[in-house]
Amino acid sequence: MKDLIKKYAKMLTGIFCGILNGLFGSGGGVVAVPMLRLFGLEPRKSHATSVAVIFFLSVMSVIAYSFKGSLDWKSALSFVPWGIAGAVLGALLLKKVPNSLLRRIFGLVVLVSAVRILFL
Repeated sequence: MKDLIKKYAKMLTGIFCGILNGLFGSGGGVVAVPMLRLFGLEPRKSHATSVAVIFFLSVMSVIAYSFKGSLDWKSALSFVPWGIAGAVLGALLLKKVPNSLLRRIFGLVVLVSAVRILFL
């Protein structure tokens, strides 16, 4: 019974992450990280695994947006080199940041995002 609940929780989490990613462009990590923690992954692995999940969801979103003609490739590609540099830096920092600080930073990012969305 526990395995069945876990299976459906993962399925629903995946669907919700995909919907958020498709609507907001990568919002699924906000759901994926806490759920991965709930399934027993430690914080660093939860964040890293979430990136892998979001990567595949983002690829699918890019394909969908491309077919709809909603994607501005020139604008998107202008961010890529800097995003890659930031991703490498973030991955290197993840190894050095204590789990307690990582949780606080993640919570602060979610909180700031929520305030920005609600009031700006």
